[in-house]
Amino acid sequence: MRNSEKKHRMRNDLILIALTVSLAIAIGLSLYFLREDGETVRVTVHGETFGVYSLTEDRTVEIRSEEGINRLVIRDGEAFVEHADCPDGICAAHKPIKRMKESIVCLPHGVVITVEGKAADGSPDLVV
Repeated sequence: MRNSEKKHRMRNDLILIALTVSLAIAIGLSLYFLREDGETVRVTVHGETFGVYSLTEDRTVEIRSEEGINRLVIRDGEAFVEHADCPDGICAAHKPIKRMKESIVCLPHGVVITVEGKAADGSPDLVV
């Protein structure tokens, strides 16, 4: 194989790699920016539903489990953990969530907070 053929193949490979990376970035950005805002947050403790709350109503919810307490705050259409008495505090350091399928997880307490949409009839499943 001649040098010119090697250079030609290498250039084609680089073009293919650049196109593949560009396509992956474009898909990732479109998925990120086209996500819908949710309407409710579902709180589960050890897999059991603790409550479902509207993101349109500002409130503070104390989530108590056998392991400890998390304080969920819903304000301005976003939900975040204001305080957690778990050892690592990762859930309290998490940024606020508001888009569909976003979650905040507190593993030490078994708490999962997930943004969801409406129920099939257009109303939240349960507002506590």
